Amino acid sequence: MDLRGQTALVTGASTGIGLAFAQELASRGADVVLVARSERKLRANADEIIRRHAVRAEVFAVDLERPGAVDEIARRLDAAGRQIDILVNNAGFATHGDVATADPARQAAQVRLNCLAIVELTSRFLPAMTTRGAGVVVNVASTAAYQPLAHMAVYSATKAFILTYTEALWAEAKPAGVRVIAVSPGATDTPFFDVVGAEEASVGRRRTPRQVVATALRGLEKGRPSVVDGTMNKIVAGLPRALPRRAAIQIAERSVRPNGPAEHATTQ
Repeated sequence: MDLRGQTALVTGASTGIGLAFAQELASRGADVVLVARSERKLRANADEIIRRHAVRAEVFAVDLERPGAVDEIARRLDAAGRQIDILVNNAGFATHGDVATADPARQAAQVRLNCLAIVELTSRFLPAMTTRGAGVVVNVASTAAYQPLAHMAVYSATKAFILTYTEALWAEAKPAGVRVIAVSPGATDTPFFDVVGAEEASVGRRRTPRQVVATALRGLEKGRPSVVDGTMNKIVAGLPRALPRRAAIQIAERSVRPNGPAEHATTQ
């Protein structure tokens, strides 16, 4: 994938999987637009990408939970005369704990960021891609998309939404020449679980952000609508289909049962 002359917009690009996507796409020649809340982290990342890959790297410090954030990004891109050829929707966060004791505002914010922001960004940039007959949309789901997760109920539901939405979008966009894929990581070596403060939410051996990106790009090149990163994660994602529904839900519940007070993790 030679991406010279193309521009990639990556959300959640301050750390982890989003940063790994930005670095890999830049290494293939793409200019990058980095979106997250922390301007300081984004600028440091942009400077490093420019130094290593001699591409253009722009910083948009935007909170995608905020209404109107996507409109703001689009206005800034239009004003600069930039088109987006590759969209990587990675920003999102999880809460760990029971719905009955969770902050309702945080639960609603989780849906806005994990689901609504992806829909708004995709709806904003996909039409131009289909008109040009070329483009890429990568949505970061999770192995949590494949079964309900008690104690992470909203998170697993939002990731199931992302998976279903993306696979449907794959079928819609393919005839127009636009490639779409959902990548589902399992536990990954990012600040996600450090911030959430709940190691029990991290199930299995952690893989690296670079491995997740490599899996996504291989799947994209093969024309797949979705991929799961890592052999063990593929097995885990497939288990709910092989087990009685109630058993699968109960096994998942035990695997992430909280040991202490819940926090939230963000990958914006």
